[in-house]
Amino acid sequence: MSSGSGKIDKAMILAAGLGSRLRPLTDTVPKPMVPVAGRPLIDYAFDLVRGAGIGSVVVNVHHLAEQVERHVQTITDLEVTLSDERGALLETGGGVRKVLPCFEGRPFAVLNSDVIIRDGRNGSLKQLMDRWDPDQMDALLLMQATVTLGDYTGLGDFEMDGLGRLTRREERTVTPFMFAGVQILTPDLFEGITEEAFSLNRIYDKAAENGRLYGLTHSGQWLHVGTPDAVEQANRIIAGS
Repeated sequence: MSSGSGKIDKAMILAAGLGSRLRPLTDTVPKPMVPVAGRPLIDYAFDLVRGAGIGSVVVNVHHLAEQVERHVQTITDLEVTLSDERGALLETGGGVRKVLPCFEGRPFAVLNSDVIIRDGRNGSLKQLMDRWDPDQMDALLLMQATVTLGDYTGLGDFEMDGLGRLTRREERTVTPFMFAGVQILTPDLFEGITEEAFSLNRIYDKAAENGRLYGLTHSGQWLHVGTPDAVEQANRIIAGS
């Protein structure tokens, strides 16, 4: 199964979450607009898109959507399309499926807006694009080694074999990799799902069942900015670099 050519020229930034764990910051500011080191959080995702040479990006909005709308209007070097989810939250999978027509049947990148990925010259999204092989893959996820995250207390998300193929962590086990919030997907994976709101985890499981879920290890700095404490830590890290 594969969709069209392997060229990735469009992206989506997931920016419709409520940011509940970031309260009270998100009582008046939507999560993508929370400032980190003097910049809205979503700008770090835009940096990855630019660094990969992608010029067209879709951004979905829900909570305090007008603030995100105003901000993207100031971006002139990218073609930004807004997907309005103010009527109902569609979760990650439903949000992506709503805008599939924008991708014209071709594979596309999806980025979370609540992570900051700081790379060297060869950015992580560009590395994913270089690794992407539509003959082998339906989904390619950027993976972070949990050993690089000093305060991480989770169990990891996936096992990854020597070829980069991913399988789910089994119950009562610990795995060394977690999903870092950047990925490439094919539209075919969304066929047959009838729910309006659903998680992208459904998509990953479908790809894994077919042996077509792959990962690529991220070698740069990864910051998850999901709580007020994490925002303060990210401010200190970026200010000190």
